[in-house]
Amino acid sequence: MKITGVETLYLRQPQVRGLCDSGQDALIVKVTTDAGITGIGEVDSSPMAVKGTIEGPFSHTTATGLREVVIGEDPFETEYLWHKMYRANIYAGRRGIGIHAMSGIDMALWDIKGKALGLPVWKLLGGGFHKRLRCYASSLFGSTPQATHDLARRFRDRGFDAVKFGWDPMGRDAKTDIALVEQGRKGLGDEADLLIDAGLVWDAKTALQRVRAFQAYNIFWLEEPLRPDDYEGYRKLSQATSIRIAAGEEESNRLSFLDLMDRGQIDVVQIDLTRCGGFTEAMKIASLAHDRGLVVANHGFTTYINVTAALHFLNAIPNALIVEFAAEEETTLREQITQQKLRAVDGYLAIPDAPGLGIDLDDEGVARFRAA
Repeated sequence: MKITGVETLYLRQPQVRGLCDSGQDALIVKVTTDAGITGIGEVDSSPMAVKGTIEGPFSHTTATGLREVVIGEDPFETEYLWHKMYRANIYAGRRGIGIHAMSGIDMALWDIKGKALGLPVWKLLGGGFHKRLRCYASSLFGSTPQATHDLARRFRDRGFDAVKFGWDPMGRDAKTDIALVEQGRKGLGDEADLLIDAGLVWDAKTALQRVRAFQAYNIFWLEEPLRPDDYEGYRKLSQATSIRIAAGEEESNRLSFLDLMDRGQIDVVQIDLTRCGGFTEAMKIASLAHDRGLVVANHGFTTYINVTAALHFLNAIPNALIVEFAAEEETTLREQITQQKLRAVDGYLAIPDAPGLGIDLDDEGVARFRAA
């Protein structure tokens, strides 16, 4: 079997609001083969930059469009192809967008392997740790503390016993920050887990003040309170509190994750399959975390492709903690571009068992949202 094509599809809602909601557009990668098997992947990044990184022409031996690198190759050779892509774009792609673009191709290659062998990706990865995985409903904060309370109550009524709120309006002032968490807890009740994503808004001293105030509301973790590169601040914060500190969605391969784990001393390693280098790299990152006694959660606020990939990945590692699940079904793009729609049952997601990723594009929905 040989790879015959790599295509990127940029999908975008007609109306994109000025929020930190990466579910309003999507960059899908399709890899085709001469055996008639097509694999799909996703990249959560700057879509047009990733499109250029994949579909761009050969420039020179260390700055090459990734499609040029994999055409004609055997899709089963995922480790080899990962390193070939990395080397061929090392001038511009050692971190960030270059690794993001590789992620989408790598994910599609594993989808092809699973389809060709009739096995789910988690089984190819050697997994089988779970039949289902606990998930948390992931949401932006409401526009006010009271709106956050109402959202929390709605998620609790839908059967979630873990809910995360994040980003604006957190970071405006101490009174607002504390009121958001207080009302989130009131809406959720005392028994469920409340997760807080600060959205990179504080310095280490302010984060320490907030985490001490949040202890009264028994939060499950505090996510990304600091700038991604403030490893010293993360270390100080982690050492000063018993609340779990979570981070990782900004990192793009195992070397940057090592800085976050060893220098930043975080507690929960958040891995996004669409940014970190795909399954091939994610498995290595999870092993490094396990060696350090750290637990792993996914990051995924985009489409059901991302979440489905995360379920395969988390089922293949011994240190999986919980699954992020953007549970707002009314998000138009997410609900219409795949044939399968994920639904949590009593706060859990089932492990996929179909060959490959087990999720397929809805051609009509893709055509509706595809941007020129």
